[in-house]
Amino acid sequence: MESTPRRVVITGAGRDLGRALAIRFVETGSEVFLSSRDGEGAQQVCTEIRSLGFGHVHAFSCDLTKAESIRAFAAEVANKTDSVDILVNNGAAWLEGDIEAATDEEIAAVISSGATGTVLTVKHFLPLLRPSPRPDIVNIVSSAALPNTHDSVPHVAFYAAKGGQGRLAETLSIRLRPAGIRVISLYPPNFDSTDPLSSAWKGKRGAKDRLTALSVIECVLFAVGQPRDCFIRKFEFESF
Repeated sequence: MESTPRRVVITGAGRDLGRALAIRFVETGSEVFLSSRDGEGAQQVCTEIRSLGFGHVHAFSCDLTKAESIRAFAAEVANKTDSVDILVNNGAAWLEGDIEAATDEEIAAVISSGATGTVLTVKHFLPLLRPSPRPDIVNIVSSAALPNTHDSVPHVAFYAAKGGQGRLAETLSIRLRPAGIRVISLYPPNFDSTDPLSSAWKGKRGAKDRLTALSVIECVLFAVGQPRDCFIRKFEFESF
């Protein structure tokens, strides 16, 4: 437990990895600010965390495809705190199938949430990150953003979104370093999203097992826990 709790913002925190990140951060003593597209998922996770005995958790709605929603989310967090230590860009829309199988609106939403949504979230939370003595931006990207990765499942719009998010992260890492803001990106392949409150969460893992959410999260906690002269730009994982 840290003497001064970290203040952590997590997008896409209503389920799966976002929910698991929220639970793990509060377990380390952090105060967390959670968002989901309609707010209901984040509120459910907030209620769940409070039932575990943790009180420093807040829920918000944030649709990453809408600029006004992102601005409102940042403003609402600013009403509760004067600084944020960690921004986790986890939220992103998912889409599968061939390029012609999706509607124009679905394609636009995927690219908007993953690429434009990340840009705007960083922009509007920077005023809260800058006052922090330990500011970190963590991006949950995807192996889809890496060269020569051509999984047959994701829609090409997802590749476009994650490719844009990855390039954004690389550029921000350089441009924000003079301000002491670290930009840490993770590029995981498909992984098992085990429930962090289940007995399987810390089950036995080996070289022949698929990557788990626990391992991804431990990389996040490791990176943000390093001394401030340690800038870990990215984690790349081998596919199973």
